[in-house]
Amino acid sequence: MDFLVRIKNQAPPTLVGAELENLVRAESARAKELAAQGTLLRLWRIAGQKVNVGIWRANDATELHSALASLPFFPYLEIEVFPLAQHPNDPKAEL
Repeated sequence: MDFLVRIKNQAPPTLVGAELENLVRAESARAKELAAQGTLLRLWRIAGQKVNVGIWRANDATELHSALASLPFFPYLEIEVFPLAQHPNDPKAEL
């Protein structure tokens, strides 16, 4: 099942220096792992904001939650999840 996921980073301004750098490195590594597993399919940044949107794949909402909770920044994230269903007029749908 595919999900559109909107993630807003709300890390506190006190998170700086080596602690922030380590968290950013860990987040990047985890995102690469999730992509390699086929869980994180696409990711875009919203220009001018600390927000991204992505297409994630999981068997169900519980599995998706586990993947999102595994992100090192998870305690600082505001996440919205939108389950996706096929649309009959999708021009990219396979015939």
